[in-house]
Amino acid sequence: IKEGKAYVDDQTSEEIAAQKGTPTQPGTESPYRNRSVEENLDLFIRMNQGEFEEGARVLRAKIDMANPNMHFRDPIMYRIIKTPHHRTGTTWKVYPMYDFAHGQSDYFEGVTHSICTLEFVVHRPLYEYFVKELADESYCPRQIEFNRLNLTYTVMSKRKLLQLVNEGLVAGWDDPRMPTISGLRRRGFTPRSIRNFIDTIGYTKYEALNSISLLEHAVRDDLNKVATRGMAVINPVKVVITNYPEGQTETVEMDNNPESPEAGTHEMPFSREIYIERDDFMENPPKKFFRLAPDSEVRLKGAYIIKCTGVKKDTEGNIEEIYCTYDPESRSGLPGSQRKVKGTLHWVSATHAIDATARLYDRLFSVENPGAETERDFRELLNPDSLKVVEGIKVEPYLAEIAAPGLPLQFQRIGYFTLDPDSTPGNLIFNRTIALKDSWEKAQK
Repeated sequence: IKEGKAYVDDQTSEEIAAQKGTPTQPGTESPYRNRSVEENLDLFIRMNQGEFEEGARVLRAKIDMANPNMHFRDPIMYRIIKTPHHRTGTTWKVYPMYDFAHGQSDYFEGVTHSICTLEFVVHRPLYEYFVKELADESYCPRQIEFNRLNLTYTVMSKRKLLQLVNEGLVAGWDDPRMPTISGLRRRGFTPRSIRNFIDTIGYTKYEALNSISLLEHAVRDDLNKVATRGMAVINPVKVVITNYPEGQTETVEMDNNPESPEAGTHEMPFSREIYIERDDFMENPPKKFFRLAPDSEVRLKGAYIIKCTGVKKDTEGNIEEIYCTYDPESRSGLPGSQRKVKGTLHWVSATHAIDATARLYDRLFSVENPGAETERDFRELLNPDSLKVVEGIKVEPYLAEIAAPGLPLQFQRIGYFTLDPDSTPGNLIFNRTIALKDSWEKAQK
């Protein structure tokens, strides 16, 4: 103000906008543009003392109303806001506009490179104009623009994400379906997988829509190397091994991670009654069904070969129990274990299984580019199956012992999971980070 580079304007925002002109026509100067330095200083001080109402006056930069870059046509620098600030209370009654504050903050905070998305390209000349009012040859912040990270089946707009949170359409900013750092962390995405994804898509000035499948591939690739393996059954049905001694328990040795031998092994209990996935049994299977069926054999991973001899059903025809026999010579690691069968199933001991809850997360939106939809509200595009809560899953004791939020686990044959912070010792809740294979793309074809 003292240098004659800013002035107080008494016009309304509508009047100021009308004087801006067009990209091909110069703007009209404000009638207050040539106020004296003393008057501008006096008015600005009184603005900050709360003497005037909001919208009554603004401070504008005095640049060039004929400049072809409309951002230079005397942009507003400060406006009156009387709402108390969450930190400074009512100390200030005037607050800066973004274009002015951006460069000033960067300079005073020692920022060397201000990294912005592409919509700030047109703002850069004004950013540089304001910064150079402060900077000298020894130091000057620099603004660099790059492409915004856009993902399919996701919205990245903070305004839209805030709507989802405020309207209770998600559980919060850290909901595992949200594209936030806290959400990705809670879901079990690793920092390395996110960095690898970013390295894969690269940094450009091209506004691209990146497939979320690339991110999921990076997550699978990393988790495969680091996740501890274990057994869990999501939709259990009981199997009774009729020729196995009642009351007997033995242990089988399981690899913690076959991709990393140094991860070691753990022991898993085996008993007469076990749980398998209900989908792993069919009474009348198709020709290439290599899981359990009447009179067919499968191997229980790390344990024995079993053969189905019958089933027990309830009054509505639903299978309650499956009856099998086992081959005592077929235990994994024994000479008889070399006998080959086509199917291998995961399982848990019914006697030792720990009850838990699984939250099965999927893509938040059901359309590829929800941000581009113009005919429907983006909230109408939410995927109704983005979260399925499954109570009563069965997990082996070792998983329950080691599980912790952020620790990557692989439920064998199912997917990658991690313990949710909502868990308690008596109520374990596992979030599915991602399935073992991408079934979404195939389902959309």
